[in-house]
Amino acid sequence: MRKPRLTPVNRWLEPLLAAAILIALVRAFVFLNIYGHLPQPFFYDPGDVWMDWFNTAYWARDKGAYDVWESVYPPLTFVVMRLFGDSSCYVPASGGDPWVRYCDWVGIATFHAFFILNVVLISLTFLKIDRKTATARSIAVAAGLPMLFALERANPFILTFTTIILAFGPLLASARWRWVNVGLAINFKLYLISALAPQLLRRRWRWFEGAVLATILIYIATFVIQGNGSPLQLYENLTVEKVYVINNFLDIWFATTYQPFVGLLNSDSLPITSMIGSKNVEMLLVVLPTLTRIVQLTILLSWIAAWIRPEAVPMFRLTGLGASLAIISTETSGYSLSIGIFFALMERWQGFGRKWAIVAAFIISIPADISTGRVGSDISFSFLANRSVMIDYAFMIGPLIRPLLFMSIPFALACVTIREVWVDIRVQGWRSRWRFRRDLPIMSGEGQAVRPA
Repeated sequence: MRKPRLTPVNRWLEPLLAAAILIALVRAFVFLNIYGHLPQPFFYDPGDVWMDWFNTAYWARDKGAYDVWESVYPPLTFVVMRLFGDSSCYVPASGGDPWVRYCDWVGIATFHAFFILNVVLISLTFLKIDRKTATARSIAVAAGLPMLFALERANPFILTFTTIILAFGPLLASARWRWVNVGLAINFKLYLISALAPQLLRRRWRWFEGAVLATILIYIATFVIQGNGSPLQLYENLTVEKVYVINNFLDIWFATTYQPFVGLLNSDSLPITSMIGSKNVEMLLVVLPTLTRIVQLTILLSWIAAWIRPEAVPMFRLTGLGASLAIISTETSGYSLSIGIFFALMERWQGFGRKWAIVAAFIISIPADISTGRVGSDISFSFLANRSVMIDYAFMIGPLIRPLLFMSIPFALACVTIREVWVDIRVQGWRSRWRFRRDLPIMSGEGQAVRPA
């Protein structure tokens, strides 16, 4: 008698996790309606909603963006802010003034329009990859905590993500249009250079050159338009020594790495040592950076493996590993987790490593947190409620667990990559080098190029 075929676990687990995301989102709106502000882990200052956009928009109209504000944004961001904004709202000395949110309706319409566009593009991307899992995975990326955090802050990352989808997703067939979007993405967020680098592992020389050329041309054009943001200014602002000075637990609110938490452990302003003991502090100061180094090393090893057998590893995974390497190496804010989640959810539900990465991506996307105890309260103005509200602050487990959970995604996929290359070597052997017939001898190794049967 034929045994009944079991339904894959992800057919019910992924919808269940997507439902958890939607339930948490509904809870956040109910919380907002009752208390006048969004709950943790959304931004701790309810009066600062959307200010990532409007602060940047002000400096787009001020020549001190790089010298005074010390921006690390290439000129493209400022050009876009000037293009999609009402300049009459930005009078001199209005930087940081929240009143511009009531004036610049063009800016508000722009980042909401791009957010909606992203929802559509995300859905189309996952529909093209696998219709059976598209709905749940689209919810995780489009309605997950990192993307909602970007919307709450109105960060230019919303525009960046549009270009990421078009550059590295399956929607565009034209290589030239992909290059343009890669150039736009890098000119929005410089750390996305690490997402382009893996193209070299696949010997996609022309693709890499085209994307680099597009990046340079876009930079030159926007630099000429903006008249500011020279390579020297960017270099100085990027290389200036930044020390994480932690004055209170709010500084680790929605971190992507353990760098802020390590700063908290080193801080004299909070009695961490008296709370958990000096030995535990010393242990964490060693363990947390070590975990990061292990993940970084594993990603680099997977790149070496992919260089040996490029056709054994999907391009989207290498791109995701490249972006994740930058995210876990620098504190890029919580919204950047959307990139790693987006590429992780392109994976098939197969093998432990992929399954772990997919489940971890869903869990990170849940817009909720677990409290370990109330630590204080404050009265603050809420922009969304348009009134003063009482805020109860709690110490959450998210800032402690979320960085580890995210690091586990590239770690798991890097291990999968190394294993797949090893299996490919065992099955294919070293004889057939047809796949490397156009490589330089130093890049292809020894062996005769034989056309596969």
